Amino acid sequence: MLKAKIIKSGRREFDCLLIDSNIIVQAKAKGSLLNKGDQLVVGDIVEVTIDQDEYFIQTLQPRKNTIFRRIIRENKVKIIASNIDLLAIVCTVSKPEYKRGLIDRYLLRAVQWEIPAIIIFNKMDEFSDFDLEFESNRLKPLEVQCFATSAVQENFKHPALPGNKELNDFLKDQTIIFLGRSGVGKSKLISHLANEDIVLLSKELASVGKGAHTTTWSELVHLDNFDIIDSPGIRTMSIQDVNIDELTTLFPDLEEYFIQCKFKDCHHEKSTKGCAFYKNQSDEKVLSRLKSYKRFKKEISEIPEWQKN
Repeated sequence: MLKAKIIKSGRREFDCLLIDSNIIVQAKAKGSLLNKGDQLVVGDIVEVTIDQDEYFIQTLQPRKNTIFRRIIRENKVKIIASNIDLLAIVCTVSKPEYKRGLIDRYLLRAVQWEIPAIIIFNKMDEFSDFDLEFESNRLKPLEVQCFATSAVQENFKHPALPGNKELNDFLKDQTIIFLGRSGVGKSKLISHLANEDIVLLSKELASVGKGAHTTTWSELVHLDNFDIIDSPGIRTMSIQDVNIDELTTLFPDLEEYFIQCKFKDCHHEKSTKGCAFYKNQSDEKVLSRLKSYKRFKKEISEIPEWQKN
């Protein structure tokens, strides 16, 4: 058998990169494999055989992680991609305006999917009034590394945060999903980091929205020094499929505070008796994360069951 990685998914036929030879072949999934209920997705490591010049996927190797969404009404999980090394969240220090809650929404998914995340503060050549230190420090308990970059200034360097070169070195040989709002410069940044190896249109990269998509097929693109996965299936950051009972576990940096609260049903308000978040002197960085938690909890609780996908 030959070991391969799925780089483009279809219904029953998949583009596979043969790992030993770096040759791309089209392979069909054996009916018995699909009948077992296995979902084959981009990023999967599989074993293929060849029979009369046709390739067939025989087995699926264990995954280290998956990007998934729960389909509540059907009571099932839809796996979109697998074996991701890094979730790269791109935002800006200019326009579009930085939204802290949106970053926390991405990070919630990173924790849920068990994928390490980084934050890229892009368009540093347009830097004006932005508290970069606060925004990067608030994420240290999550061990989220932050970078300050510019796709315009070749040798941009920030005095406190690693920049273009360090990010390029950090991404080397990794399989990455880039997320960020439309207009944050994902396409230009990726092309710059990939040594102009590929020019990506903005619409080809993940953006935030709640619109429907006509396709959910994913694709892995091999660039000069790293791979990216593009998937319409993760272009929406709605959290309606998140179980409200698991929400606290998706904020691991706040866990110690949740545990210390005097009452299990604590509402975490400043006036709430025995709330650990407001004991002694409150930490604004911690409270900024708490604000996102409370907003997400309210959002999830207000979605009727019949409305959930």
